Amino acid sequence: MNHRKVPDIGFFLLAGFAFVSIPAAAQQTCESLKSLEIPNVTITSVTSGGPGYELPGQAGATGELPARKIQAPFCRIEAFSAPSADSRIGIEVWLPAAAGWNGKFLAAGNPGFIGSLNSAGLAGIMERGYVAAGTDTGHVDAGFEWAVGHPEKWADWGHRAVHEMVVATKILAEKYYGRPIQYSYWNSCHNGGNQGLNEAQRYPDDFDGIVASDPAFWITRLQPGSLYISWVALKDGVEGPGYIPTEKLAVINRAALDACDMNDGLDDGLITDPPHCDFDPATIQCAGPDEPSCLTAGQVQTARKIYAGARFKDGTPIYSGFEPGSELTWSFMIEKEPFSVNLNYFKGMVFEDPDWDWRTFDADRDTKLGIERTAKYVDGNNPDLRPFKESNGKLIIVSSWNSLALPPRQVAEYYRSVEKAMGGAERTRDFARLFSIPGAGGCVVGENFKAFEALQEWVEEGKAPDRIIYGQTDSGRGGKVYRTRPVCAYPDLPRYKGSGDINDAANFTCAPPGE
Repeated sequence: MNHRKVPDIGFFLLAGFAFVSIPAAAQQTCESLKSLEIPNVTITSVTSGGPGYELPGQAGATGELPARKIQAPFCRIEAFSAPSADSRIGIEVWLPAAAGWNGKFLAAGNPGFIGSLNSAGLAGIMERGYVAAGTDTGHVDAGFEWAVGHPEKWADWGHRAVHEMVVATKILAEKYYGRPIQYSYWNSCHNGGNQGLNEAQRYPDDFDGIVASDPAFWITRLQPGSLYISWVALKDGVEGPGYIPTEKLAVINRAALDACDMNDGLDDGLITDPPHCDFDPATIQCAGPDEPSCLTAGQVQTARKIYAGARFKDGTPIYSGFEPGSELTWSFMIEKEPFSVNLNYFKGMVFEDPDWDWRTFDADRDTKLGIERTAKYVDGNNPDLRPFKESNGKLIIVSSWNSLALPPRQVAEYYRSVEKAMGGAERTRDFARLFSIPGAGGCVVGENFKAFEALQEWVEEGKAPDRIIYGQTDSGRGGKVYRTRPVCAYPDLPRYKGSGDINDAANFTCAPPGE
């Protein structure tokens, strides 16, 4: 970090200084890295290979990963770090051959509480010319058992594992290439987005640029806030008066769109600015008996609570709820059982009880207990990003208004808190920007939303992104992009120019709200 402009050489010549070429430090072979000493780190395996090398299949927490053939020469290092007596953080680093290295480092994030390393994914990053690295966050158990009685492992999962991985990777790369990494990047979503925010807050020198997409952040508020949404719908069972059958979610969604789709002047099936959508599900309450096309009184109350989000007894918000327009994604949270990540947090950390019954959940009491027990280990909600800014870091935060499992409004609230802590919008926009995507369900990456490419331009060329194009796909259309729209840097919103195809981003501009 701390990349600075090289001073004009003429100044030094006039001052009478003579320049001499300073050679890079000697490069080391892949095999020699095995004996390298790094604080806290034990290197267990070093492997070199080339195109055609077959990486064995891998049993991961997200499913079986097939064997694959590597397409570029590489050096692979497997290691573990032990920053505490109760830590064993698995680390894997893939170094491309010097001739194919782009001078950059791109780290990989982790979903949920899953403890595993995706070797094939890291190999794919390496094949693109980046140094690649990942961590298992300190455990290999996909459930909650790893956390019971192990608060140091909470810290490893919460923030420490990624930092330990970064430190080791930078040392290994500099020794291998004989020169340091030029740019270090983070680009991940959900818990990976949370890891990125923790890096910016706790370890501001680790990365030059961070994309934190749909971050599952502020764990002590998110987990109870998310569980609350399931609890209000399921606490009395699927026969209870408040249960909303998944078939009715389309009914609620249609009503929300009818109320707010045209707020931006376009009938396009999108609510561009959901927090300013004035929709009350009571407008579709059944006038008589329960019918498929309307909501019962109990279902109306459940829907209202899902939109509102969890609160403490005094009315203070715990976490935001879901937004109007997102109803078709609710089934993930309210169909039969609560989201396993929410349950694992309470079973593994808050109560440390595998038999804890979520039906006994009390939002006020249990949130406060979680804050007391786990906040210092897992939370990443500090809005004071001055150290990251002073280290020349750049941050792109992405949120999806129709997010699956993660209420998105809280991300916007966090960004506003950063603006306040940094002294205003302009003192924030020069290093951090928020992009909220209408209609997206979360984790929009790659060709459909080039946030990482925008980040690299910002870090390396000083070109701050004002808009990033979102390519919307639909499984009913074969997964092809059928609409492009600009996603504008907060607080701007997309505005139709008045002519041309409304599904073409070229016919939109970004403008402040109300213009």
